[in-house]
Amino acid sequence: MIRIGLLGAARIADQAIIQPAAKRSDVVIAAVAASNLEKAQTFAQQFGIEQAFGSYDELITRDDIDLIYNALPPSLHAKWSIRAVLHGKHVLCEKPFAMDVAEAKDMVATAKISHRLLIEGYHYRFHPVFAEVERLVKSGELGTIHRVRSNFSVRIAETTGSLRHNVPLGGGALMDLGCYPLHWLRTLFASTPEILWADAICPKAQLDSSFELRLQFPNGPLCYVGCAMSEHLSRHHDASLYLEGDKAQLEVLNLVAPHQGHKLRLTKDGEAREYQINGDTTYDHQLAHVVACIKGETKPLTGGKDAIDQMQLIDDAYKAAGLLPRGLCK
Repeated sequence: MIRIGLLGAARIADQAIIQPAAKRSDVVIAAVAASNLEKAQTFAQQFGIEQAFGSYDELITRDDIDLIYNALPPSLHAKWSIRAVLHGKHVLCEKPFAMDVAEAKDMVATAKISHRLLIEGYHYRFHPVFAEVERLVKSGELGTIHRVRSNFSVRIAETTGSLRHNVPLGGGALMDLGCYPLHWLRTLFASTPEILWADAICPKAQLDSSFELRLQFPNGPLCYVGCAMSEHLSRHHDASLYLEGDKAQLEVLNLVAPHQGHKLRLTKDGEAREYQINGDTTYDHQLAHVVACIKGETKPLTGGKDAIDQMQLIDDAYKAAGLLPRGLCK
């Protein structure tokens, strides 16, 4: 039995790991730690969690916890993920992995010397829909891909205490949303692109409410990446990917959370075929992958060099837009 401890009484924890864990017989959510005991106890009571702790250290130093789910703000990912692996825990860390590439390198190095897994929570990565996109790209069915459009935008109102709008905690559209299409493209084309152009709209100093990039992959396609979290967006949610090849074109709608409804549209020789791929929630597939990694049945698809390269690209994107990497905004 893999005993899971939740680092932070985060809203995302319910769908991201509590619900998936409840469907399995080989894992259990054993404890939660929050910034104070009352908050932890309230959360534990709400979700039927056995133990509650009023400090993060109390959780990560326990001998009866195997896996830590780190859902703290990005500004705390490095500190507490590092402490957790040093105390012998595997870690599933929410995206974005860190505040900058320097933190990511420290996290990966510490996990390596501690012989513990440190996996980044890009949950879409483990779903059969993304596996189908990978298959189409790698099989050559689309031919040579020349252009790509990718976007992840969500209408998000700024509220009191909103993490996404707090720069020192790791907020911003690129960190919270744009990291997804960047990761899609890096994964599909297995390389790091050159940033040709970048621009951001900032309603407050260093806070990007929208971000746009033009990327060129080595011997690969020209890519457009967009993201926005403005509350004035015409559409509430857009997580789309369009790949234009010389043999076929593929459009994917809702690549981030396909279990909430998605569509693949493959156009070849002027004829379009729309279809869907069966699967559980992205978080179910993510937990299954983490468990398989802990059992030694497979190797992690995220974390490690992938996490370092991802944070390097995010840092470079901020610099290209004339902004500071988040690690310099604390």
